[in-house]
Amino acid sequence: MRRTTPRAARDTPLETTVARLGAAGDGIAPLPDGRPAYIPFALPGERVRIAPGARRGDGVAARLVARLSDSPDRADPPCPHFGACGGCSVQHLAAAAYRRWKTGLLAEALGRAGFEGTPIAPLVPAAPATRRRAELALRGRIVGFHERAARRALDVPQCRVLDPAILALADRLRGLALAALRPEAEAQVNLLDTGADLVLRGPREPDLAERERLAAFAAEADLARLSWATGEAAPLPVVVRRAPRIAFAGVAVEPPPGAFLQATRQGEAAIAAAVLDALADLAEDAAVADLYAGIGTLTFRLARRFRVRAAEGDAAAAAALRRAANAGGLAPRLAVEPRDLAARPLLPAELKGTDAVVLDPPRDGARAQCAALAEAPVRRIVYVSCNPAALARDARILAGGGWRPLRATPIDQFLWSGHLECVVPFSR
Repeated sequence: MRRTTPRAARDTPLETTVARLGAAGDGIAPLPDGRPAYIPFALPGERVRIAPGARRGDGVAARLVARLSDSPDRADPPCPHFGACGGCSVQHLAAAAYRRWKTGLLAEALGRAGFEGTPIAPLVPAAPATRRRAELALRGRIVGFHERAARRALDVPQCRVLDPAILALADRLRGLALAALRPEAEAQVNLLDTGADLVLRGPREPDLAERERLAAFAAEADLARLSWATGEAAPLPVVVRRAPRIAFAGVAVEPPPGAFLQATRQGEAAIAAAVLDALADLAEDAAVADLYAGIGTLTFRLARRFRVRAAEGDAAAAAALRRAANAGGLAPRLAVEPRDLAARPLLPAELKGTDAVVLDPPRDGARAQCAALAEAPVRRIVYVSCNPAALARDARILAGGGWRPLRATPIDQFLWSGHLECVVPFSR
């Protein structure tokens, strides 16, 4: 029988002591019945008064009624939106403790996979005001992020994470009054080498007058490209003022509207450096498979040293990758294949003659592909993860084939949040 918390019990405040910080940044404390309570804005060691709420996973969500003591690791949050905004969860944690917590997320994930004691490099830090990619909620003149645990949007004009260029564009969007953006719309911004690439996603198609207004807005905001998407449809350009381009290892790519980018340039560079270091013992011109290649974030760096087979499930991204490889003269060293690796993973027989595999899957990981890689006849697997939970699951799958992590590098692209990027090379 499913256990629930009676409403009366949920409404009754109680006192407890926070034991640890969870993966999402909530304090975790024991309830009298032994279940964990997840408490936003509470830190380990603090005595707190809480109001237990609804069931959450193996425990309950709780509201912090009062802090009865403060942790020595408590800090003043730098952002005025902290607490209401759902974008950052641990701005109240001092820098040294924050680094320990983030590194611990990776250590715990590897431990759950059976790899306790894996050498972990120092955390590569993220700097404020460097995030070059954002998805913003548009609600009239409100342009920002969703409130914590709510669908309501919160205006965040003083966000401490976003690049100032995105904040400036958000300010302009507050004045873009289009019926096609009401009642709710979304904006996705990528800062490319040639300027901002903006996708607006609204509930209906803009009419001719609105398209003319969008073209004028693109000029006023000096956008490289402005695209529109209706509902869940793929975005299509409304106006292209400059070729939307970004370079990887000196190769210029024109990404499709809304393409995935690593969140920060520094994070991208750190990921690439860790991946290449993991392959440093391979001979020049070794054969490397780059899976979930996207628009070439790692692909072109790899192709400067190795022969590369790139696979990407998004057809538009794969096409952009192929065009850039051809234009950059890398086609002889780089084969691009559009392929949904979740539905049709590369099998061990297809990897015969491949020396190493690099994979950078989406947040839900690469269960099917890792099941195939567990038996693959390759020397090295380098897993780039943005989700320690998915990494733990996939590492257990690889362990079934005898693979073991050599080391791990945590990379903080998502400042003050529970998200963590990491690079883990495996060998056997």
